[in-house]
Amino acid sequence: MMRIRCEVVFLSFVVSTIRHICLLGLCLFLAACSGLGGGKELATFDLSAPTEFSGLSGRSNRQILIPAPTALKSLDSEMIVVRPNDSEITYFGDAQWSDRLPKVVQDKLIQTIENSRRVASVAKPGDGVVVDYKIATVIRHFELVATNGGQAVIEISAKIINDRNGRVRASKIFRTTAPASLSSAKAGITGLDAASDQIFGDMLAWIVRIL
Repeated sequence: MMRIRCEVVFLSFVVSTIRHICLLGLCLFLAACSGLGGGKELATFDLSAPTEFSGLSGRSNRQILIPAPTALKSLDSEMIVVRPNDSEITYFGDAQWSDRLPKVVQDKLIQTIENSRRVASVAKPGDGVVVDYKIATVIRHFELVATNGGQAVIEISAKIINDRNGRVRASKIFRTTAPASLSSAKAGITGLDAASDQIFGDMLAWIVRIL
């Protein structure tokens, strides 16, 4: 009798344990599903590349390389930088770039040069192209600022480097601003896109003139 009673108690314990494990697993599954479905999806933005070059003169027969720019960590991400003041950096919590900002800038600068058809060839690292010069860039500012009613501010330093001997042919700092609303990510990106069009066009004109 004692043996039967022990077996019954043991079976009851096993059944109760299995039931609790199943309930725990179900709760975890539902929590995971809730987390997957409840998170707010970020709006994703890209930049345009200029296609009109009516004021551009000259042409270069050089083959150039465009590496991805370098940038501080605050700019080297998918987040869109907003500066409420000179010493504070924040981000739009509901928006992001389509890639890390340096990759976006690299891609759009290449597209700008290609669209102009004023340079013999433009490539990026890994394309296997023998180049004459490379354009080394640093993103200093690429942000929305709250001053002067809201502005998009972009500043990029660039060097034209001889790829054969490493000598710097020329260097320049490009800076431009454009009116921008900080009321929403979409409104802010409109200002950044206008500023980037201007700065990519200025960089193209400089590259063509130097080379």
